[in-house]
Amino acid sequence: MSGEVTVDTRDFLSSGVRCTADVHIPAVGDGGGRVPVIVMAHGFGSPRTLSLPRYAREFAAAGYAVVLFDYRYFGDSDGEPRQLLDIPSQLADWRAAISFARSLPEADPDRVVGWGTSFAGGHVLTLAAEGQPFAAVVAQVPHLSGPAAVRATGLRSALRLAPATVVDVVRALRGAPPRYVHSIGAPGTTAVMTAPGAEQAFEEMARQSGFVRGTVPETVAARILLHIGRYSPIRTVARIACPVLIQVADGDDIAPAAAARAAAAKIPRSTVREYTGGHFDPYNDPLFPQVIRDVLDFLSATVRAT
Repeated sequence: MSGEVTVDTRDFLSSGVRCTADVHIPAVGDGGGRVPVIVMAHGFGSPRTLSLPRYAREFAAAGYAVVLFDYRYFGDSDGEPRQLLDIPSQLADWRAAISFARSLPEADPDRVVGWGTSFAGGHVLTLAAEGQPFAAVVAQVPHLSGPAAVRATGLRSALRLAPATVVDVVRALRGAPPRYVHSIGAPGTTAVMTAPGAEQAFEEMARQSGFVRGTVPETVAARILLHIGRYSPIRTVARIACPVLIQVADGDDIAPAAAARAAAAKIPRSTVREYTGGHFDPYNDPLFPQVIRDVLDFLSATVRAT
């Protein structure tokens, strides 16, 4: 499908907090009618404007409406303190975004697709398992196992992060501003993601998407590091009834590929596509066009746009 796509920035409320979304509406043609809608959110510590608009444009050009949103505390959404990654709040924001997407007059409320990447990839699978009204789910390089993610981080990195985590927890108890840590850094630095090559791939992702680094924070409140190890969407994925596409990077040192494969084996209607590279490579050329083709092929078989 081709045609004009309108893009508007709109707000919705999640537990009384204003969240911001870019809403892409494709031309529906002379016949009118409602189109499927893809709900999208960003991964660990980054706003929706990093790389994800590139996906949204591709999906809208193929005939899907798209709701791409920032969680509370991030990007253009409200919420204090800033850069606070709170898992229950993010899941609540997803539920609110799904309701908002289903309310759009151009969207078919029975054809909602959940698309998540990295940490959000785990979220869409968690939400599908709880029975959110997804017609299909796409999870790209998803976080699925807390213990696997902690092991991938490594002991030395965990020890470097431990003091900041303790300080941030104490600050939270006192109502003081957070102690922040960098989301990504070079090996040996005090950052959450320090796998070899990850920072370079992240920089390339920013370059290819036209994102200017330094325009938004690339940090998170350190307290999340106490919770990552306990967040394992793989525990509930066997309950998912809708079709699921899991896209795996075989050299992923951040969201390990083995956990994604194990999760896919538990999901009754799963499709797996694997790519050569690390966690951030599916966002970048030369892999990006193939990643998009695989998503659109999957959706053509499960939630067609026409």
